[in-house]
Parts: sequence; structure tokens; C-alpha cells
Amino acid sequence: MTIVVKVGGAAGNRLDPVLDELAHRTDCVLVHGGSEEVDRLGTLLGRPPENYTTPSGVVSRKSTPEHLEVVVLALAGAVQTRLVAGLAGRGRAAVGLSGADAGVLRARRKEGARAVVDGRVVRVADDRSGTLTSVDPQPLQLLIHAGYLPVLGPPALGEGGELLNVDADRVAAAVAVALHADALVLLTNVEGLRRVPDDPSTLIARVARTDVDSVLPFAGGRMHKKVVAAQEALRGGIPTVVIGASAGPDPVARALGGAGTVFQ
Repeated sequence: MTIVVKVGGAAGNRLDPVLDELAHRTDCVLVHGGSEEVDRLGTLLGRPPENYTTPSGVVSRKSTPEHLEVVVLALAGAVQTRLVAGLAGRGRAAVGLSGADAGVLRARRKEGARAVVDGRVVRVADDRSGTLTSVDPQPLQLLIHAGYLPVLGPPALGEGGELLNVDADRVAAAVAVALHADALVLLTNVEGLRRVPDDPSTLIARVARTDVDSVLPFAGGRMHKKVVAAQEALRGGIPTVVIGASAGPDPVARALGGAGTVFQ
């Protein structure tokens, strides 16, 4: 059995409960984001974050060459090292990989990114973001079979060997498909997808794999990419995808038990 777990990096996520649980599991691959650390480090370095909204309403991070340097420092450096160290402190041997290591994540640079600015659609200049094209599962499988917990995050490797920023939720979906995982668990700072973002009572508990398009209108901001990732994983043959909360004890087990928004 293989479970791919993705833990978000936005404010409000809780890493300790995730690490506490994963330290005692041998069936998981951990994929991480780190948007809060990227924003914090970028601000310290005088490179504050810039986001843009696509014509379809999706909020994306602008990845200029200068910002990509911050992404690499924050994700492949600070966030990943802390996760590996946190697992080691709990007695679990883990190995951190960026998508560039052994070419685990391959991507194609986005050439036609568009943003809505003052009501007009404009081209996003000098963008270093990418669309995933492949995942090589072999390095991850070698680590799993050797008893290590793989910890994987962006960036990915471009067609010419350049680094590209890729969305960590969609990375997790692609990794799950490449590993033929039994489930994908997307842990975040809320308990799942809500019909009304600020109202916990409007949680959408179950979504059939054929009905994902019908709930996409409720997925605003970064939640949109989580629902898209869930859909991509389901289309790739993953039986179960759950969007659940990282807070509280045993968040992975709770998600697999049905706590959150379950896509099947």
C-alpha cells in the first residue's frame, strides 16, 4: 500500500501532527509546498511575492528568475530540510529531494501565461513556471524499498535543464499516479472544500469522481488547484483523494477515514 501525502505551506497549516504520524508510517511519500516560507524569505530578501489572476479566475504565483531563486532557497532549502530534520527527530529516516534530483519531476515551461490586470488580459512576462510532463517513480521507489521516507517538493527540471516552478498539489497528484498509489491525501489549513469558504458548516463531504466539475465553482483561490489536482489523480486511476485538515492528531488516518472532502 502506498499513500501520497501533500502538506501545504500556507499560513494555518500544522506540520507537527503530520510529522508525528508519518514518523510511524511506512507506506507514505510526502510532497510539500511552502508558500508562507517563500513569501517570508522573499520579503526578507527584498523580493516580495507577486501573484496574478488568470482569465479563468485561478490565483497563481509569478515566477520571475529572481523569484525562482527564492522558491529554490525556501522549498529545496529551508522547508524540506526542516521536514527531514523533524522526521529524524522523531526517529524516522527521511530523504529530501527536489524535483530536479535524478530528474524525478520534468516540466515544460509555460509560454502563454495570461493575467487579468485592470480588466484587461495581458501576457505574463519572463515567467519561469512550468507544466509537469513526467514523474520518474524509480528514485522514490528505491528510497521506499530501502526503508526511507521520500520528501519531495518543487522545483522541476525543464527540457533544457533549467529549473521551473511547479504547483505542489499537482505534483502530488502526478506522483500518486506514477506510483500507482492507493490514495492521495492533500492536507491544508481547512478541513476540506466548502460551498461558502468562511462557513465550516458548508463542507462538501463527498464528491463522485464524475462530479468534480460541478464543485469547481466553489473552489476559490489556492483551493482551486487542490480540486484540479484531485481530478487529475482520479483520472490517472487513483481510487481515493481526500482534501483534509493538517491540524489535529493523525491527520492522514483521519482523512483516509473520511474526515474532509472525499473524492471517489
